[in-house]
Amino acid sequence: MLDTAGYLVAALMTAVAVWRALGGSDARRRSLWGCFVGFSIALWTKTEIVRIGLNNSSITDASILLKHYSAGAAILAIMYYIVAVYGKYPADGEMARAVRVARLIQRVATKTALASFTLMTVMFFTIFDRSVPSDHFVSDHAGQWGATAYMSVFYVYLGSASAICLYQWAGAFRREKRGLLRVGLGMMACAMVLGVVYAFGRMPAMWVWLADRPSYAVAHRIESSTEAMQLLLFVLFALGVSVPAAEAGFRRARAWWALARLYPMWRELMAAFPGIPMEPPRSRYRELTRRDMDAELQLDRWVHDVADAIEKLRHHVPDDLMAAAREKAAHGAVAQAYWIKAALAAKAGGAPPGPVAAFEQPAATDQNEEVAWLRQVARAYRKSRAAQVQSLLTTAEEAA
Repeated sequence: MLDTAGYLVAALMTAVAVWRALGGSDARRRSLWGCFVGFSIALWTKTEIVRIGLNNSSITDASILLKHYSAGAAILAIMYYIVAVYGKYPADGEMARAVRVARLIQRVATKTALASFTLMTVMFFTIFDRSVPSDHFVSDHAGQWGATAYMSVFYVYLGSASAICLYQWAGAFRREKRGLLRVGLGMMACAMVLGVVYAFGRMPAMWVWLADRPSYAVAHRIESSTEAMQLLLFVLFALGVSVPAAEAGFRRARAWWALARLYPMWRELMAAFPGIPMEPPRSRYRELTRRDMDAELQLDRWVHDVADAIEKLRHHVPDDLMAAAREKAAHGAVAQAYWIKAALAAKAGGAPPGPVAAFEQPAATDQNEEVAWLRQVARAYRKSRAAQVQSLLTTAEEAA
């Protein structure tokens, strides 16, 4: 069961590493990508097939050294991620302690990692028994001082890094107000709690076993339970890092859906006033699959384009058109859709520019409300018919 879970978690971390590789190249993204690559390699070396193959190679127990090298590199990448996130803030600001910790990490992280790797390498090849390939390293070497000393170096490195991450992310969790980002930080902090418990729980157990060597069954049970804890750690960490990115993804998806709904009305308005958009409208497919502009920025432009076009249309319609539209529609968004359709028809029919006509636009507190309203207008616009529009224009002209 634990071996199957190991394959699944290794696959999850690999998938996140690939996703992160596609996410950009700034310092924070590079650090996170390096972290997930390192942990992915470490997790694959723990899977049964890879573990047994490496441990029975010409370098006995090679999976242990490779696992700790890759995990150590991942930990170093996390340290650089913390530096990239918190090091940019002023040292005397709201996050003064977090900044001081980040700058301390910047000074010592690489040196500490290299010292740990060097010491572990020397110990691996000199002081512990590798005469027989192991399958479950901790329980196979329980009560052996060389393996205990080697693992202690790694556990101190891992536990200290986990404690630093816990301090930074728990503090960020308390300060954060945005819902999904707060959830992500909470999951990452919980993962680091497990990391601290894993490292500083295993290490004392191994030292106790030097004085009172346990049976293989007892040692294996403790090793398996802490392995399960570590797998949960990686799941929480992967999900926690991904949640804030998912929030941005949800926003982009919402913006993309709004663009799809607004497109027919926006295109007809831009066709009537080709000087408004920064570039001529493309086909629906090309507009919705653009790679040169973020969907949220594109939506913001469309909202302003529609507002500008409506302002110009007010010079081509009778002043009573809005009142006539309200009489025919039970809802304000439907009345506005009728007005836009009728105004476009009037302009297309050659109505000359004139005084500014009345138009009603409900006040919006933010862009989300404005987009929600425009989506209602666009839906009614798609359903409106030419006969309705012509009748509306006739009524307004007669009233004028």
